[in-house]
Amino acid sequence: MVLLDDVGFAASGPFGGVIDTPTADELAKNGLRYNRFHTTALCSPTRAAILTGRNHHSVGMGGITEIATSAPGYCSVIPKDKAPLALTLKLNGYSTAQFGKCHEVPVWQTSPMGPYDQWPTGGGGFEYFYGFIGGETNQWYPAIYDGTTPVEPEKTPEEGYHFTDDMTDKAINWIQQQKSLMPDKPFYVYFAPGATHAPHHVPKEYIDKYKGKFSMGWDKIRDEIFAKQKKLGVIPKDAVLTERPKEIPAWDEMPKELIPILEREMECYAGFLDHTDHNVGRLFDCLNNLEIMDDTLIYYIFGDNGASAEGTLNGCFNEMSTLNGMAGIETPDFLMSKIDEFGGPDAYNHYAVGWAWAMDTPYQWTKQVASHFGGTRNGTIIHWPNGIKSKGDIRSQFHHVIDIAPTVLEAAGIPHPTVVNSIQQSPLEGYSMFYSFNDAKAADTHETQYFEMFCNRGIYHKGWTAVTRHGTPWLGANKNVFDDDVWELYDTNTDWTQSKDLSKEMPEKLHEMQRLFLIEAAKYNVLPLDDRSFERFNLILGRPQLIKGKLKCFSAEWKT
Repeated sequence: MVLLDDVGFAASGPFGGVIDTPTADELAKNGLRYNRFHTTALCSPTRAAILTGRNHHSVGMGGITEIATSAPGYCSVIPKDKAPLALTLKLNGYSTAQFGKCHEVPVWQTSPMGPYDQWPTGGGGFEYFYGFIGGETNQWYPAIYDGTTPVEPEKTPEEGYHFTDDMTDKAINWIQQQKSLMPDKPFYVYFAPGATHAPHHVPKEYIDKYKGKFSMGWDKIRDEIFAKQKKLGVIPKDAVLTERPKEIPAWDEMPKELIPILEREMECYAGFLDHTDHNVGRLFDCLNNLEIMDDTLIYYIFGDNGASAEGTLNGCFNEMSTLNGMAGIETPDFLMSKIDEFGGPDAYNHYAVGWAWAMDTPYQWTKQVASHFGGTRNGTIIHWPNGIKSKGDIRSQFHHVIDIAPTVLEAAGIPHPTVVNSIQQSPLEGYSMFYSFNDAKAADTHETQYFEMFCNRGIYHKGWTAVTRHGTPWLGANKNVFDDDVWELYDTNTDWTQSKDLSKEMPEKLHEMQRLFLIEAAKYNVLPLDDRSFERFNLILGRPQLIKGKLKCFSAEWKT
């Protein structure tokens, strides 16, 4: 299972993107592309839902771990009655390993001293873990754990080190060793690079490859992608390109002195995705060399949410300045002075909001905005030659990340767990996608799905969606009153992209959908809605802390 980060529906080649992804292209030729596959609009929640087969609020992950509260849907602690897929597979004879990003550990457990209940090799069900804990890391100087032990990279960036290369090497070595020592035992690998989450760190040759290729700007590249998507058939011929929100400036409105910076930001992002796809290709080459590629069920998911609009309207050289409310210190002159350092070891860069919007073509909005498909619809490829007869086809059944676990279990012939480690399990909440593998016209089985992130919320039911956007990702704290939120209504049976709001024409249908949202929200621990932002980050809620109180000295030397 390959899960990329912050990619967006429209970035990769198989879904109309203009970035080179030859591994994905090859996989799509021999597999299936799912063009109505959905995430939760944010990283920790999507990952917890994938790993457990339950909705993110059901497993306490209503937001990222850093904003946990005591509310059951937001506590960041996965309950023991909702055991992860990896644990079920391990108990049924699988070797299990996770590589890359792990953003599901409660923040007060993220030190080498544990406790490890929620770590991949603790309660997570993985026998081996190599990666980083948290939302992001420096790709040149990462904070890596081998199991629960912190380790240092073996090389420097000057010697050719990059974390994606490193984690791929470790994954290949693990698979080769597993097949050498236990050839008859199946394996489950969860491969989750930090790419393409900021910082957009990538070797310079990958950045330079895209030099000048984004000079047309985000409005025109969106038109180009939209046309390509129709040609590929990943959206219908009658799909409508949604309009640019008024909150996002047009490319022609951007200051002229910023244009070279904006182009370089996107070149870094494109190179980052290209480099990551290359490493995924190395992983699949390993499976081919071992002659197990055709027997291996592969998910290749292009993002745990939509592309990230967390880089401000101008983008940034140092994302940490932006996240700490100091975006204004990065003037055009400063950014221009750093243009040759973008993507390298001295940078911590992110791109402008307009690029994120373009990478979510043809949909509205971006990461964090769970109300609209720009935040939740992610292109996904499933590849399994010995299990799927169709090659190069598209599947348009509605599905969600909670559907992965039941799909894997059905494909493996393993029943849903009822008791794990003597604890009775709650049912999986997803629907297997197995029925669609060899039947393009099969009716949807996943007919209802709620969405909520930072109080941006929506409900899907049999093609209809009712949605409301409560906040804007790059503006920080939400000051809106819930009763003032404006709901929109779309019939995606005929309006693929949520382009025509029917709320005023069909108020009764909107009311029906709003009621359904509340029913689903109550069922899955979405309530109470909580739109505090800085307060939840700032530890004033009483959340356990990794380090608390004054430093206490434990030796006479320290005191001296």
